[in-house]
Amino acid sequence: MGKHNFNDLLAFVVVARVGSFTRAAVQLGVTQPAISQVVSGLEARLKLRLLTRTTRSVSLTAAGERLLEAVGHRFDEIEAEVEALTELRDKPAGTVRITCGDNVIKTTLLPKLMPLLQRYPDIKLEFDINYGFRDIVADRFDAGVRFSDTVAQDMIAVPIGPPIRMAVVAAPGYFAKNPAPEHPRDLAAHRCIDIRFPTYDGVDAWEFERQGKKLKVRVDGQLVFNSTTHIADAAVGGLGIAYLPEDEFAPHLAEGRLVRVLEDWCEPFSGFHLYYPSRRQPSQAFSLVVDALRVERLPLADNKGDQEE
Repeated sequence: MGKHNFNDLLAFVVVARVGSFTRAAVQLGVTQPAISQVVSGLEARLKLRLLTRTTRSVSLTAAGERLLEAVGHRFDEIEAEVEALTELRDKPAGTVRITCGDNVIKTTLLPKLMPLLQRYPDIKLEFDINYGFRDIVADRFDAGVRFSDTVAQDMIAVPIGPPIRMAVVAAPGYFAKNPAPEHPRDLAAHRCIDIRFPTYDGVDAWEFERQGKKLKVRVDGQLVFNSTTHIADAAVGGLGIAYLPEDEFAPHLAEGRLVRVLEDWCEPFSGFHLYYPSRRQPSQAFSLVVDALRVERLPLADNKGDQEE
């Protein structure tokens, strides 16, 4: 069956309900001859007379009554659903799906978004904890969180946190048995606790920078995780050297359970950004989420995809 334009059915329903081509034309914002021609075309397509016309009135035939009963309420349902969608636009409601890592939820997303959720109970958040580079369009996410230099150029990237520094740490007991590294290359001789991101086939190199000089070092050890959740605990347990954003180690460093090394090779860099497609019509709920997370542009936020459209 071919696809049909249902404007003629809508015109018929309105005429049937108001009992007049003239009043129906006013309601639909068209001329009376135009709506008469549309309904006549519907009758020709169905090869049935739907309305009996006189100079004073319009009435339904048996076929017209049956058609009105069959489709009239469906147009009412469509109108109600469209109105409900309008409410979603005008009233903050609906689900916002974000893919991100563990730590940023704890340090940034939840602290900033909890007041929003309390104020707007019809907004729902769904977090997908994933360290791979998800295709947020194909996987139907509203947004993702990454470091700015990994965001694709066709995305809008909004800074949501301050610059970040990495930290190289281990337990005091580990360094009591092994000399502390004085240069990133020395890490090759140490047991290191690594992370394997789903996007890559293997573990990625550790990246360092000092005074504009960048260096990548591949490390090895007994432990590899696919998330950051247990890396700090493993380091506290003396199982090797770990490398993560410094806030993941902050409590352990403050209480002396971990010791930091190579600090001069861990320069700050542009932090987390919320990214999303530039070609999208955001819901009010999503716009509120973006506004709640946004921070003022920081000097280190140099991502070239970091311009909002």
